[in-house]
Amino acid sequence: MRVIGVTGLPGSGKSIVARIAKSMGISIIRMGDIIRDEAIKRDADIGETAVKLREEYGKYVVAERCVEIIKGLNDDNHKNYIIEGIRSPAEVKIFRKNFKYFKVIAFHSSPKTRFLRLKKRKRSDDSPNFNEFNKRDNRELKFGIGDVIATANYMIVNEGPIWKFKNSIRNILKNEMEK
Repeated sequence: MRVIGVTGLPGSGKSIVARIAKSMGISIIRMGDIIRDEAIKRDADIGETAVKLREEYGKYVVAERCVEIIKGLNDDNHKNYIIEGIRSPAEVKIFRKNFKYFKVIAFHSSPKTRFLRLKKRKRSDDSPNFNEFNKRDNRELKFGIGDVIATANYMIVNEGPIWKFKNSIRNILKNEMEK
């Protein structure tokens, strides 16, 4: 089994990675979906839920829930996984502890580029307000995402043509999944 974690600030390209991985037959686990599902149960804000969940159950909670999902799915139809949305070194620690083969791919884009992407995307937790965008970035950075990005096995800058970005992703995934 191969498990690859994906990290990057909002709008850096993580969703594109997930779509490419899915087209390659790789199963996708989205850490954000765990937070969004919990926010719905609590009838609360997504960002607030992300913080509260970690306060209540510890910094490992989202990663531990992902591990449970992967272990529950692991069969002939699910051999390779992408975990989208790693936010902290604590999460990386949990994944390394549970999966012998675990690597991290980090994505980086400038704040201006990411803000424009999020305005176009219009997901429920994407703000069209630049101050709210900055607050979200700061919340993510407090989780430790900067350390995850800095220590990733791969770093892809997503500022150029989309075809170039997609080719970089395909090459890394193909190389890592074939090892």
